[in-house]
Amino acid sequence: MIDLHCHLLPGIDDGARNISESVALARMAYDSGITHVVCTPHIHEGYFDNNIEIIESTHEIFKSALEREGIPLKSHFAAEVRINPNIVAMAQQNRLPFLGYFDNQPVLLLELPHSHIPPGTEQLIAWLKKQGILPMIAHPERNRDILSSYNKASWLRGKGVLFQLTAGAITGTFGERVQECAFKLLNDRFADIIATDAHNQKKRPPELAGAYQLVKDEYGEASAKDLCTNNPLEIARCWF
Repeated sequence: MIDLHCHLLPGIDDGARNISESVALARMAYDSGITHVVCTPHIHEGYFDNNIEIIESTHEIFKSALEREGIPLKSHFAAEVRINPNIVAMAQQNRLPFLGYFDNQPVLLLELPHSHIPPGTEQLIAWLKKQGILPMIAHPERNRDILSSYNKASWLRGKGVLFQLTAGAITGTFGERVQECAFKLLNDRFADIIATDAHNQKKRPPELAGAYQLVKDEYGEASAKDLCTNNPLEIARCWF
């Protein structure tokens, strides 16, 4: 399986706090059946002021630790970018870290606030797509606007974005309401990939197998493979 959204890099956001935690998370991911990851620390202005240079240099430390510890997890880096007006300038300056490519378009992992879909989201999506950048919305099943009114997921999907569902949402980690929303998105074929959004070993682990099994049981093995392996590989193939 291939994980395109995880917070394994040490000390630069609310994921792994240090290299020891990074290594432990990487080992846990590999032992659970994940073979490739794209590490996606937050870029969230005023909270996690990361940039390409910080992320790349931290990823080099992480890769060196994996080699030193003999963990055969393949890794690359991107970012989970919180929606904000500065994304336009970042795109114009070629400073957006992309997950990979889909239909020859660079894919941006775009995070909405958990609380709502902010004004200007539609305009930003349209602008990004006009630049040839394909937004992938991180964990839409956990957004409160969508939880309150599911037609907002349909509206957002209709803007031509991709959706990334969280494994823990499918297995029930985030509660019954989020789980129901996740399965509604699966039923409507709105999901493009499933990822861990891993932050730590206990509450937010790097684990896809449970979600894979539930999707397999409900929709068949081909769907589980597409969401957890084939589609993520298609996007991140350029890195591996």
